[in-house]
Amino acid sequence: MKILDYKFYYFLGVGGIGMSALARYFNHYKKKTAGYDKTSTVLTKRLESEGIICHYEENTSLLKDLLKDYRKEEVLIVYTPAVPNDQAEFIYLKENGYEILKRSAVLGKITEQFKTIAIAGTHGKTTTTTLVTHILKSAGINCFSFMGGISKNYDTNLLLGDVNASETYVVVEADEYDRSFLTLQPYIGLITSVDADHLDIYGSEDHVKEGYTLFAEKVKKEGILIVKKNVDNDLALTRKRLIYSLNLDTEYCADSIRIENAQFLYDIKSPVEPVSPVALGIPGLHNVENSVAATAIAQQLGIKSDVIRKALSSFKGVKRRFDYRLKEGNCVFIDDYAHHPEELKATIDSVMKLYPNKKITGVFQPHLFSRTRDFADGFAESLQMLDVCLLLEIYPAREKPIEGVNSSMLLSKMREMKKLVLTRSQLMEELKSNRPEVLITMGAGDIDTLVEPIEKLLLEN
Repeated sequence: MKILDYKFYYFLGVGGIGMSALARYFNHYKKKTAGYDKTSTVLTKRLESEGIICHYEENTSLLKDLLKDYRKEEVLIVYTPAVPNDQAEFIYLKENGYEILKRSAVLGKITEQFKTIAIAGTHGKTTTTTLVTHILKSAGINCFSFMGGISKNYDTNLLLGDVNASETYVVVEADEYDRSFLTLQPYIGLITSVDADHLDIYGSEDHVKEGYTLFAEKVKKEGILIVKKNVDNDLALTRKRLIYSLNLDTEYCADSIRIENAQFLYDIKSPVEPVSPVALGIPGLHNVENSVAATAIAQQLGIKSDVIRKALSSFKGVKRRFDYRLKEGNCVFIDDYAHHPEELKATIDSVMKLYPNKKITGVFQPHLFSRTRDFADGFAESLQMLDVCLLLEIYPAREKPIEGVNSSMLLSKMREMKKLVLTRSQLMEELKSNRPEVLITMGAGDIDTLVEPIEKLLLEN
């Protein structure tokens, strides 16, 4: 069956950012759509307001009731690997012979009908995907987009195009977890970084690099591969490719980078047409680099420099990616999804450059016991760049605890500084008693539920 031929679509893990975009896609086409997740969130409430049925307990009776009006061949079950194998609904659906596909397989089936622009990388892929989408929309190019975050320009993680147009692109964040990105057949493929991550899946850094090499080979022969300079150094790529960097002598790079009024200004060098001057709508040197990558993609599609420059300036960013929550003279509060040592380093370094004379306080919630164990030294090195480090306990996600792996272990590896492990309530008291000059909240777990309370506290205090 074609992917839109089913009558009922049920999502196990519907509240995930990638899963929710797929649910919205099928719901847009008037398909009955429902799903389960562990907890109700701002995102699942939005899905419910759009007509998608969501529930938050493993309830096979409720599931049977949802399925009762459909024959098995009319139902497609979509799941994320983050759902454990012993989840009650998952077991029921498997035992009763329903068609079950991974999220990545469904995305692959959707995208195969369009020219796919796939953006991969350990870091930077969400912002770059969203930025490319914004440039294409600004240029009037017909495209769909499945983004790994909520675009602040469009307030969604899914943008829809005209499926009947003569030429249609789809922009997707290519997820490396579980080698999901190998379901894609990109016309344009971009790799932003290949730092080791998800070692619970890959086992070693070499296997991570192997996965990205396979992704590069999936780019169509008539298509275009674009990679960052250090990625090109790390992978044994044989096919023709374009190289970009932040400020090295590569085909695409930034030049004359400067900061004025906490904003990055620069020019983009290009083999097609320079883009100058650029006043990026979001902060961070890492985002300057992301904008260079997005420009490389846009120019391969024939988009003119003036359109690119205006789109870069009007880009508002992605929620939870260097997301300014408060920007007053006596207090700055930034929220960021950073959950890998290199991401922490990039975020903290950018804040230090923007606010060189301010005391910087960071709140970090580690994500996954295995990631914390595998990169403990790297986490400690990045976090000790802060003036004050406040740690929450590890968010377990899909994992069970690992003996000896906790936030106190990270603290013990850091230099002497103000560093504390706190509960949520203790954190709020600490921020109330010691109002920070510049505050960054970082992490991929449920730390996002603290962002609004922290913002409110800082405004009132």
